Amino acid sequence: MRALVFTGPGKAEVLDVPTPVAAAGQVVVDVERAGVCGTDVELFTGEMSYLHSGVSSYPLRPGHEWSGVVTATGPGVDESWIGKRVTGDTMIACGRCRRCLGGRHHVCAEMRELGIRDGLPGALAEQLAFPAAYLYELPDTVDATLGALVEPGGNAQRSVAAAALDPGERLLVLGTGTIGLLVAMIARDRGYEVHLLGQHLDFARRLGFEQAWSRDDLPVLAWDAVIDATNGPDLPALAVQLVEPGRRVVWIGLSGTPSTVDTRDVVLKDVTVVGILGASAGLADAVRAYASGSVDPRPLVAATVGLDEVAGVLAGNRPGRAAPGPKILVDPRR
Repeated sequence: MRALVFTGPGKAEVLDVPTPVAAAGQVVVDVERAGVCGTDVELFTGEMSYLHSGVSSYPLRPGHEWSGVVTATGPGVDESWIGKRVTGDTMIACGRCRRCLGGRHHVCAEMRELGIRDGLPGALAEQLAFPAAYLYELPDTVDATLGALVEPGGNAQRSVAAAALDPGERLLVLGTGTIGLLVAMIARDRGYEVHLLGQHLDFARRLGFEQAWSRDDLPVLAWDAVIDATNGPDLPALAVQLVEPGRRVVWIGLSGTPSTVDTRDVVLKDVTVVGILGASAGLADAVRAYASGSVDPRPLVAATVGLDEVAGVLAGNRPGRAAPGPKILVDPRR
């Protein structure tokens, strides 16, 4: 089968690789859609910290946002999975340790990340072998495009939940990329007053977020929570500065260089700061929101490309036919 392979920093090729076979506890999925995200870009460029810590290495097969149809099951897996459209958790853990048993499998010491760390080839391929225990069945109302947006949606769901707001309270979202806009959509669905700070404000306003600001015109308001969904190294500190005393800051974005935060600002304002790693606990909520139609992220998709076009996208070349949205999806069958 064909799969995208990172062979070194800045090098990506579509190669013929062995067709996956479902081992015990696994299924094989025909991938219908896969997303390209910032983590994939960092793995492509060589900037990803995992490449320097040794948990990831080249050659690497990326892709952790995906949906597809189960076509085979391995030993020990119920054959009723065959024919179902699914997506899955990126974080694959041991299932036995204290963290896993305590509901924190996404930080298991033995945790593997699909398409990110070594050991689990990703979904930017025609087919994917995947552990059945981490599958999520998608309802008929969740098509292939929505299914590939469940993973980023799960991250956004966790971020919004961590803000701990009540309906009517005011949320400031830093960032107007895929995660920032998904956070805004989910927060709006929950009845919060949503403001955005970032770039590409015309697109955010087209999505109905009229209260979208640049740093120069951000109004002076009481922000009941601030969620940073950017990669700006100065934005985590700005979030702490802006949030109301006694309230919450949520960090879901990661910068390529260290961020500096004055902990005196956190302590003297009695601010609770929450970091979000992974979508695991938010995946079911994302599926439900998409299935009901209360959150529709499809306008975020700018284009769907084939595998041969992904290297160009990772290098920063936006498809000429792309709509204004921030997300590029891939149909590996093209």
